[in-house]
Amino acid sequence: MHIEPGLVAEGKIWLSYVTAAGAGGYALKLAADAVRERGIVSLVARSIATTVLVFAFFEMLPHHPVGVSEVHLILGSTLFLIFGVAPAAIGLAAGLAIQGIFFAPFDLPQYGMNVTTLLVPLFALTALAHRVIAPDTPYVQLKYRQALALSTTYQAGIVVWVAFWAFYGHGFTAENAASILSFGAAYMLVILVEPLVDLAVLAAAKALYGLKGSPLFERRLYNAA
Repeated sequence: MHIEPGLVAEGKIWLSYVTAAGAGGYALKLAADAVRERGIVSLVARSIATTVLVFAFFEMLPHHPVGVSEVHLILGSTLFLIFGVAPAAIGLAAGLAIQGIFFAPFDLPQYGMNVTTLLVPLFALTALAHRVIAPDTPYVQLKYRQALALSTTYQAGIVVWVAFWAFYGHGFTAENAASILSFGAAYMLVILVEPLVDLAVLAAAKALYGLKGSPLFERRLYNAA
């Protein structure tokens, strides 16, 4: 979902600083909550794990330019379920920054747009999880429909934000709209894959029940709320 250079003109890019600051501020609030709940060591360990995984997702998994952006398999819902929302947010922001600094410096001006596009859907996914997952249900017991709901929310959120940046940058032209639609259609294919990845990872975690209580994983993975 990388926002391509030139999609938003330099004179308009200030808005991405505002949205990124808001998303970053909320992520810091979640991080503070995580420290109070599990301690700083757990948060740091989980954040390092998510950062490494996000960087690997960006660099190693297939990604193809389609329409106004690129289609990536980011696995945001997987990170949320295994590591929790605060580590997932930190990992997405840090992994994106590392990729930009060391491998794609041309993406750095778009960092605010990209990080907003990754984090805000993650926060929406978290809110939905409170509604579709019963408090007495550990994540390892999720059903396909629940994993699908989480994945759909995250991927649809990414498409909405990419569309917003594209319309903000290039206006409501027929060509721009067609490019956005082609990107959105391609990105929705990720929804067919991510819930299956979620369930496979959760099944593996369930088989490794001895990891319950480990500071490296989200507490809710094995426990009721």
